[in-house]
Amino acid sequence: MNSYVDYTSPSVQFTYDLSDNILFQKDAQNSISELSIQQLNTLANVSLLEIRLSTANVIEPHYHQNATELVYCVTGAVTVSLINPFTSELRHFPITPGQVANVPQGWWHYLVATVDNTHLLTIFNAPIPEFILGSDVLRLTPSNILAHTYCLNENKIQDALSPIKKPVLIGPPKDCKQQPLQKPGIHVRLADTVAHHQPTPERSYAYTSGYPGFSFNPYQN
Repeated sequence: MNSYVDYTSPSVQFTYDLSDNILFQKDAQNSISELSIQQLNTLANVSLLEIRLSTANVIEPHYHQNATELVYCVTGAVTVSLINPFTSELRHFPITPGQVANVPQGWWHYLVATVDNTHLLTIFNAPIPEFILGSDVLRLTPSNILAHTYCLNENKIQDALSPIKKPVLIGPPKDCKQQPLQKPGIHVRLADTVAHHQPTPERSYAYTSGYPGFSFNPYQN
């Protein structure tokens, strides 16, 4: 969408403070700020999210129906995971400062921080980034439809999904009762970016946030 901008108008905008538009804040270490044409009227066909995450926090599975997403790591480390709809493969791409990962338009994906103080910029080729969240798909699809479609127990589905009352965005929720796994460190397998699925080495990250002894593997599915 290319809209005409009157650059002589007193309302034309050239700068903006992202701290004035926090899209979601889980706590002091985990937040998302948004910049779109709604905040800066000279942007045209570009928008971005500024994301801050601590270890093992997840930008929940989702897709953008109107834009490709370029993820740039400013500080910290994050694993960008996506499903390639042409090969039905789940792929994992760890990136560190100065590196990027690209998520094509409409592809299901999620992001997992593997160290504290992870700071990301995600850039979209659309004036406003639209998204369909996994939490919305789960909580808004009737449990009887899920049970019938996948031959599952409806009562178990209702029990499992009942805590999801609203969009999650950054998971797990603050009130999550799950106990951290009692294994040292965080072990992350490097993305398999080599043809023919050759084995890839392991990378270990020291755990630095508030759950001593927590072990997290973003590649579990």
